[in-house]
Amino acid sequence: MLTNDQLNTWDRAHFLHPSTAFGTHARNESPSRIVTKASGVYIEDRDGNRLLDAFAGLYCVNVGYGRSEIAQAIADQAHELAYYHAYVGHGTEASITLAKMVADRAPAHMNKVYFGLGGSDANETNVKLVWYANTVRGRPEKRKIISRWRGYHGSGLITGSMTGLTPFHAKFGLPMAEVIHTEAPYYFRRPDPAMSEAQFVAHCAAKLEELIAREGAETIGAFIGEPLLGTGGIVPPPAGYWAAIQPILKKHDILLIVDEVVTGFGRLGTMMGSDHYGLTPDIITIAKGLTSAYAPLSGSIVSDDLFAVLEEGTDRFGPFGHGWTYSAHPIGAAAGVANLKLVDSLGLVANAREMGAYFRATLAEALAGQRFVGDLRGEGLLAAVELQRDPETREDFDASEKITAQIVAEMARRGVIARAMPQGEIIGFAPPLCLTRAEADTIVSVTKDAITAVTADI
Repeated sequence: MLTNDQLNTWDRAHFLHPSTAFGTHARNESPSRIVTKASGVYIEDRDGNRLLDAFAGLYCVNVGYGRSEIAQAIADQAHELAYYHAYVGHGTEASITLAKMVADRAPAHMNKVYFGLGGSDANETNVKLVWYANTVRGRPEKRKIISRWRGYHGSGLITGSMTGLTPFHAKFGLPMAEVIHTEAPYYFRRPDPAMSEAQFVAHCAAKLEELIAREGAETIGAFIGEPLLGTGGIVPPPAGYWAAIQPILKKHDILLIVDEVVTGFGRLGTMMGSDHYGLTPDIITIAKGLTSAYAPLSGSIVSDDLFAVLEEGTDRFGPFGHGWTYSAHPIGAAAGVANLKLVDSLGLVANAREMGAYFRATLAEALAGQRFVGDLRGEGLLAAVELQRDPETREDFDASEKITAQIVAEMARRGVIARAMPQGEIIGFAPPLCLTRAEADTIVSVTKDAITAVTADI
């Protein structure tokens, strides 16, 4: 990388990057990558390095890079109507069409969509929907939100509070009092190694019941959860988890918000993660795969029962006092329409199912002899490798060793991008849904070689 050029100087002097150590970046003490182009599953930086993006940006470029159909839809929309707001009943052809397309892909009992820009603002909207609905129903005190440790739901105030990861709380004075956390469905990290999956599910259910009893069901408005934990480690729930959790919520009249920012629109080999795990949500959060990140857009899909309460509220009290300037932005909506058409026409949901199974099986075979692999897990085109110093005794590496960070850096040097997941030594994979067998083989080969190279002297 050139270190004395103007673009690098501007970057270090002016650009505050998310999830970045500001000081080391500003002082030019840490590497950066300026990306210039991309196609398929590959990105290319300004130095000519071509890398296979095995994390699809941030789990989001589902259809792959360089899709001219989406680019053309964005351009056409910008020329015809770059912007108009969605307040007080205004719409555009793109936003109305996309709302219909989303409803067609959602569970049958969910038919209304509110559009925002990103997953964080969608989950902010969801909390306000819960609070508003309970106020309409005459129980405004029913407002606490139960989340899970290691869940990820955004970086705002309420959403950062719902996120159950320490870096999103530390030094910010979070979580807020309205958010409470329960056990993560993380079988690999179960408190007793002797527990079966069924015993661990019973443990998670019991912990939830204890929390509800302690806080009082009359104070709890909703439970939010990803179908499987994403940023918290790419952790599929143990068998029977959601079947055990949903009746508890129903019994205590607690709404279920299913955060499908990562799992929506094909990532698990089903159109929605709710389909995959048999979930019956009151609200679904969508974002990333909605447009494959070609333009910012998010959404909250609302159940028919919840909408009836919201409708009653506005009939009684007037317009719903919530909105974003860029809600249902026409350019984002046009990208969403083109993107979902591609998901269908390219058969990407089926490809995610088939290639996901192939990728995980091939990865497991390649890493079978690696002595530091404690767990290999995933679902659809999501996978994670969790490393331990001694898997037999469950001894972890010390965080200061930064084993995964070293491995991911070594993978990048070998032409593949993976992600070092937070709060653990976990290598994460979430490639575009258009992945081929040859590309999957490349990821597997590079992963094995990088782990071997980094751990050879341990």
